[in-house]
Amino acid sequence: MSLLPCSLFFNVDEKNGMQFTGPVEDMFGYTVQQFENSEGKWVLIGAPLVGQPAKRTGDVYKCPVGKGSNPICTKLDLPGKTKIENVREVKENMTMGTTLVTSPDGGFLACGPQYGYMCGNQQYITGVCSNISSKFEVLNSFAPTVQACNSLMDIVIVLDGSNSIYPWSSITEFLVRFLEKLEIGPSLSQVGIVSYGDDVGHVFNLSQFDNTKDLLENAKKIPQRTGHKTMTALGIDMARREAFTEERGARPGVKKVMVIVTDGESHDNYNLNGVIDNCEKDGIERFSIAVLGDYNRQNKTTEQVKKFIEEIESIASRPTGDHFFNVSDEVALLSIVEALGSRIFALEATSGKHTSSFEMEMSQSGFSAHASTEGVMVGAVGAYDWNGTVVMQLGTESVVPGKATFHNPLVERYEGLAGYVGYDVTSASTPDGVLYITGAPRHNHTGRVTIYRFDGENITITQTLKGEQIGSYFGSVLQTVDVDGDSNTDLLLVGAPMYMGAEKDEQGQVYVFRLNEDGLFEHQMTLQPVNQTCCTAQSSSSCKSVNKNEPCGARFGTAIAAVSDLNLDGYADVVIGSPLENDHRGAVYIYHGDQRSLKKKYVQRIAAGGDGEKMKFFGQSIHGVMDLNGDGIIDVTIGGLGGASLYWSRDVAELHASMTFEPNKINLQQPTCENHGKGTVCVKTTVCFEYSIKSEKKEISSAVMHYSLMLDGLRATSRSRFKDSDDRKIQHNVTITDSLCREHTFYMLEKLDFRDPIMVLMDFGLADENKGPVLDDNLPTSINKTIPLVDCGNDNKCIADLHLKAEATNQEKFHITINIGNSRDNAYNTKVHLSYSENINYVKVEAKECEPNKTRVVCAVGYPFLKTKTEVKPYAVHFTFGQSENIYLKTFLNRGWLNSE
Repeated sequence: MSLLPCSLFFNVDEKNGMQFTGPVEDMFGYTVQQFENSEGKWVLIGAPLVGQPAKRTGDVYKCPVGKGSNPICTKLDLPGKTKIENVREVKENMTMGTTLVTSPDGGFLACGPQYGYMCGNQQYITGVCSNISSKFEVLNSFAPTVQACNSLMDIVIVLDGSNSIYPWSSITEFLVRFLEKLEIGPSLSQVGIVSYGDDVGHVFNLSQFDNTKDLLENAKKIPQRTGHKTMTALGIDMARREAFTEERGARPGVKKVMVIVTDGESHDNYNLNGVIDNCEKDGIERFSIAVLGDYNRQNKTTEQVKKFIEEIESIASRPTGDHFFNVSDEVALLSIVEALGSRIFALEATSGKHTSSFEMEMSQSGFSAHASTEGVMVGAVGAYDWNGTVVMQLGTESVVPGKATFHNPLVERYEGLAGYVGYDVTSASTPDGVLYITGAPRHNHTGRVTIYRFDGENITITQTLKGEQIGSYFGSVLQTVDVDGDSNTDLLLVGAPMYMGAEKDEQGQVYVFRLNEDGLFEHQMTLQPVNQTCCTAQSSSSCKSVNKNEPCGARFGTAIAAVSDLNLDGYADVVIGSPLENDHRGAVYIYHGDQRSLKKKYVQRIAAGGDGEKMKFFGQSIHGVMDLNGDGIIDVTIGGLGGASLYWSRDVAELHASMTFEPNKINLQQPTCENHGKGTVCVKTTVCFEYSIKSEKKEISSAVMHYSLMLDGLRATSRSRFKDSDDRKIQHNVTITDSLCREHTFYMLEKLDFRDPIMVLMDFGLADENKGPVLDDNLPTSINKTIPLVDCGNDNKCIADLHLKAEATNQEKFHITINIGNSRDNAYNTKVHLSYSENINYVKVEAKECEPNKTRVVCAVGYPFLKTKTEVKPYAVHFTFGQSENIYLKTFLNRGWLNSE
């Protein structure tokens, strides 16, 4: 089990913030930004599904800070104020507020990537962004990938009017239903009709009708041409050669479209290939419709039906999936009116030759955005068949990169629907200029980040960073960090929120890259969320128990924000969102910066609030660049779905401590006080503290602090006691203003041992951890000092003078009588070592302090110390003789320490 890092220095206050709530179904809280203007301080909150389920226009709310505990958020009505001229706008599903970024000019930028416009009956999703002033007014709106509708089309319909078509009324009804969707006019679309059977004839010329109403009235009256033959090749060729001529109203440079409707194999199919080749050379885009009514009525074989379908399919332009239809009979033609219309209408705004050649028509620009003094980067994930791109908005001008800018077809195979370039965008400041950065989380399935330079016109790619796991969405979240505040970027953080962990869930992780001296990003470390098994009520008060029946996927890295210096240590910090953690309620992690780097262990984890709150996916959005309550410290705003939380950052205090002793060593031969009527040594202990806060407040620093003193903390029994309490430990709470000193006295007990010096441990901190400042976690909160023990007389020089006398009494059983004396200073831990040969049998010793061990007897003398001018009472060690009379005895005295001071 992995435990949460233990730290008491959480300076982001989890308990006393502000809550802003809104409808979960509106995705209220999907984006957040801190904001300030002349009216006050605000939290801006994006809700991209406002108006759901019908319209989902989205919007942005302004929420006041510091105006009551239950602030009322006001909708800005940005969709209604956003306007792009000269287009037929579609705002019903524009999702305004999906992207929300602060502008350097004091306003902010809000984008709706699902904003669309109409070309004919076709809707295109290009996205839109609005520049909002500091007074919440829409200054201007821009949709950089909107293109003028190419509504000029010349459409010629080639109708099979042979006798096998039945009923003819179904054909005219199909024509009417199809034509009524077109906008007819000299500057719009024109329609000509050619009919064929045994022969071919013109029904309408392209320029014959200048409005839809007249065209429809005449289309209803078109007679069936009749005939026993189906001369399809002849009909197509006449339409190519004659109908698309200027004499019949064709316009130079206008797209040519041909719709062929037939119910049988052509009698001139030997000419079809040549006719179709000529149409291709003339740039005529062809839609073909095979009507199977006559084949079904005559019960023709499957082979005959297949042959007919293949012929009509060969007439259509490529790809045939976009250009070929077949229906069961004439009546069923009505069922394809919508599909055929959509395919043809799609030509009105596409840049390529065919309907499938989308470039910027579905770009969704504004899916991401990044504003800087150089301009605005706008991510357009749907551009170029969803390979994506990044548009540079420079004032009122837009620079749209070419299709091959972020994808070189000569180097790698182009994959439609693969890249999503522009999923997120950011920039990095370097001494050599600006680096622009974009992520493509689906590139090659593992994701990619592209770093490039932009000179106002051209893009030069300098580096690519590649993901390592399929489906991890590497590059979906980007954040650059200037850690040391020198205006140059130090780090690039890349999120991979769907990175699969060991438990086969989407744990997510964040890659940290450092910008080196060569202007390249090199991988420095990888950050991951806390193991979910630790997130229980026992391991952290802010954790909820995880439902074991649900996956523990955290999606760590869904949001990454560089926040200004939270803990006032001079370095920028980083907050990372993990919105699926905590039973999908979410959490965020705070990491502190450190000298152009980032500390790998997070210092604080904030989980979503109590069960009464409706917010889900807490950590979906993060912002922290302003002091919103006026205390001089940056605050943090965290958004989820259904709300946002504003957390105040508490001040950071420095508490320095010192401890001194008088005297600075303990000599038991020099008593300095009495305790219980006996002389002993007393030590005056002085503890001093200095207190200050890091913010720029002008008031005097004052706080309530606690401290405790512990004597001989590593021992089970202390050798000293405090005089006031007669205990080994004391605790005090005191109020400190700038500085404070206190004195405490402890005394020594009798019968000491001198194995090690007296240790005094002091712990200290602020009394109330839930209010006021928190301590700087880079400073110690304990002091451990020792004071030596000596027993050396008045000259403080420990010089013992030990003497030993051993006499042996030689009998059948013999014994050794030992006398020890000390004529000078106390000798600590004195021992007598008696060694003997193996042919002597040890019997016993007349002293409790002796221990035999094989051929040795060790006796402690006067433990713990042999005092000055002392002789130990003689004691004897008894032996018996062994087999040999050649024996030896060796006795020596271990004097312990004799000369230490």
